[in-house]
Amino acid sequence: MLGYIFRKAIYGILVMAGVVLLVFFLFQGFGDPSRLVMGQSGDQKTQENIRRELYLDQPKWKQFLLYVNDVSPLAIHSREEIASKKLKGFFVGGETKLALKVPYLRRSYQTKRAVTGVLMEALPGTLMLTLAAMALAVVIGIPLGVVAAVRQNSWLDTGAIFSSIVGISAPSFFMGIIIAYVFGFVFTKYTGLHITGNWFDIDPVTGQRVLTLKNLILPAITLGIRPLAIITQLTRSAMLDVLDQDYIRTAYAKGLHKRTVIWKHGLKNALNPVITAVTGWFAELLAGAFFVEYIFGWQGIGKVTVDALEKLDYPVVMGSVLISAAFFVIMNIVADVLYGVFDPRVRI
Repeated sequence: MLGYIFRKAIYGILVMAGVVLLVFFLFQGFGDPSRLVMGQSGDQKTQENIRRELYLDQPKWKQFLLYVNDVSPLAIHSREEIASKKLKGFFVGGETKLALKVPYLRRSYQTKRAVTGVLMEALPGTLMLTLAAMALAVVIGIPLGVVAAVRQNSWLDTGAIFSSIVGISAPSFFMGIIIAYVFGFVFTKYTGLHITGNWFDIDPVTGQRVLTLKNLILPAITLGIRPLAIITQLTRSAMLDVLDQDYIRTAYAKGLHKRTVIWKHGLKNALNPVITAVTGWFAELLAGAFFVEYIFGWQGIGKVTVDALEKLDYPVVMGSVLISAAFFVIMNIVADVLYGVFDPRVRI
């Protein structure tokens, strides 16, 4: 199992290398961002200094190698670079040091802040929204799928199938607009919810940030609808296959209670495709919450990225894409580990 995880980690590193290559040439490989950094009032000398600072005076192949050196955890940096970029990690050597560091995602063109700091400030909001959406999808989707399979062809089964088809067909940005308008505007005096709202409010007396989970309800429901529908369908399909197996009939023949057979023996063996859906959708929600965050004014990585795109702040966009890709890679490895936990045949 450890060898298998190691191989998956190597594949993940290769995927990240491909993403770095794509991100660089998509956002940085063409054009000259020095004009964006200095604004409209800068002179030729200022532009030359900015180009030198951003390595834009170097050939493209060298710019790419310098970018890889910045974003790679294992890199080589001079003492001056470590100080100017405020790199964090372990450094070994003299003037030129071998570094095991936190990836350096460079600085925002607009705010001049480190991109890592900008995104890490927004990450708790995205994680909170994603966890709430996935919790909603799992807590409702798995039991609903099991009930639909156990009572196949009943009105419960038909209702579950119809609801999941509607949920899968509805795009998140469309559902977000409808849910925000209906529950955050039309019925706001009954729901107490608003169209937009952040995960924190500013206390008018102390000036400190206060956690407000009420604003999480509408975006979490919006983001959780599609994974809820897919998890329901997958659970139902997997349970129908499992309930037809010989060992389930043997369990009934031994006199085990129906609830024990279904929830302990049946569900455990039907969870592999569900695990794939949960881990895959968790990573996708982290990366794909952009429009939902933007619609509801939820301060997360998605909203920060959309704002950065509007301002052509490419380092923030590039850093956001890399973090999203890293989540996909990590969640794929987590899925492989969970397969071995729930299904011993995978370990063999």
